[in-house]
Amino acid sequence: MSVLVVAGTDTGVGKTVVTAALGALARTRGERVAVVKAVQTGVAPGEPADVDEVRRLAAIEDVHELARLPEPLAPATAARRAERDGPTVAQIAAAVEHLAAERDLVLVEGAGGLLVHLDGAGGTIADIAALLGAAVVVVARAALGTLNHTALTCEALRARGVACAGVVVGAWPGQPDLAARCNLEDLPAYAGVPVVGRLAEGAGRLAPDAFLAAARGITLSDPVEVVA
Repeated sequence: MSVLVVAGTDTGVGKTVVTAALGALARTRGERVAVVKAVQTGVAPGEPADVDEVRRLAAIEDVHELARLPEPLAPATAARRAERDGPTVAQIAAAVEHLAAERDLVLVEGAGGLLVHLDGAGGTIADIAALLGAAVVVVARAALGTLNHTALTCEALRARGVACAGVVVGAWPGQPDLAARCNLEDLPAYAGVPVVGRLAEGAGRLAPDAFLAAARGITLSDPVEVVA
């Protein structure tokens, strides 16, 4: 069994599409794959959510959304606003461990950036990875600020003793400007980990077969090689 955590440098960087891509690639290897969305915010009951996008893109039905909160805020803040308790980091980790016992791979998608508070005690997606002893794939965007945000994210992982499996650029533009091209070239030096792939902007709108072809641009090793 294996657990891989997908975390972002920020919100809106493409974590769900990268999670779907990693799941689709694992399915082509014949692996039994489950996907866990720890907490979904900004989606009302009955509306399409990240787990639905994973189902469509990767043809994975074994998906689990542990909590859904309506306001588009950090999970702990959204739970407080809704006057309810979301799952704690310990509860999320326990749920993942239970799933991992009967799967080859469990992908855990974060909410927002790596250090956004998931619960009222200040637990983060980095803490979940530490509890599980899982490596993290960091998803970054192709824009100004990426070098700084990615470097800080990877430093936060190292400070917690969490391994990083590499960086994926989640929405690579069709016509990248100078900043995007330079960022891609310089990211490994800033982050201290390799860039293991990029997904084209709009990949989440592709049909499943075309999406799988795009996902093959991610060269995450199997088994995962990580940088502590």
